[in-house]
Amino acid sequence: MRTLICGSIAYDNIMVFQGRFREHILPEQIHILNVAFLVPELRREFGGCAGNIAYNLKLLGGDPFIMATVGTDAGPYLARLEQLNIGRSCIREVADTLTAQAFITTDLDDNQITAFHPGAMNHSHRNHVTADVGAKVAIVAPDGRDGMLQHARELSECGIPFIFDPGQGLPMFSGAELLDFIDKAAYVAVNDYEGKLLEERTGRSLKELSRQVDALIVTRGAEGSVIHAREATLEIPCVQAQELVDPTGCGDAYRAGLLYGIATGRDWRTTGQLASLMGSLKIASKGGQNHSPTRNEIAQQYRRHFGMEL
Repeated sequence: MRTLICGSIAYDNIMVFQGRFREHILPEQIHILNVAFLVPELRREFGGCAGNIAYNLKLLGGDPFIMATVGTDAGPYLARLEQLNIGRSCIREVADTLTAQAFITTDLDDNQITAFHPGAMNHSHRNHVTADVGAKVAIVAPDGRDGMLQHARELSECGIPFIFDPGQGLPMFSGAELLDFIDKAAYVAVNDYEGKLLEERTGRSLKELSRQVDALIVTRGAEGSVIHAREATLEIPCVQAQELVDPTGCGDAYRAGLLYGIATGRDWRTTGQLASLMGSLKIASKGGQNHSPTRNEIAQQYRRHFGMEL
């Protein structure tokens, strides 16, 4: 089933500072902060919510295609998508811009200082969802503000069910706008912090909001996740990872599991368990797209953890 992934494509530039920020940032001098960190380790990863979700959905055997805006430096990323056979017909290159980029510096205590340049992502509204895209299900993941609003509206008008995944973009929207997203969406996915912010912005509890959609999913890291599906509330356990290496992109991997379950008609417990497994497989490697289990390996892991066939 063709699945439309609306969201960002980005490069993640990850640097490691072999020290501790607290030893170089003096609280009493914070008003005149001027520091530099030597970062002998630097790696550039393929990232962005749309890229990560599509990558994981492809691992599962899904048929994702991406709607995103990129800059003139996107050549390596586009070549990668072509190599992976991930649909890119709805990716628009915007002249005189750079692809969205995050610059992340991590110290030895795992503290992070991040700068994010949205670049071409700010033009996401220049892409339009129409009925002829051929999608049966979709997701509106973090992207440019105008693009997220527009794509949700267009998906609703086309009758394409979608997951609303506000992610780190949630603070951009008012309570009324968030309620409108939820009114149009078939599903909502947030982490526990975003869930609390969603309640605060809308003035409604997650339980109340869950009655407006087919399912509202809340991820809670090591504590697993909760799926509010109409009158049922399912507790989904966290799958223990072989190794805890890097949480970057775990939420996107989880959402790929949700999309696969929805697209293939799985029940919510199976869907949630698969999503949890995908997050576990991702966390054992650096970056959002460097894990590479086969579809059979994923099925074997599912059988081992849950005692049933996928």
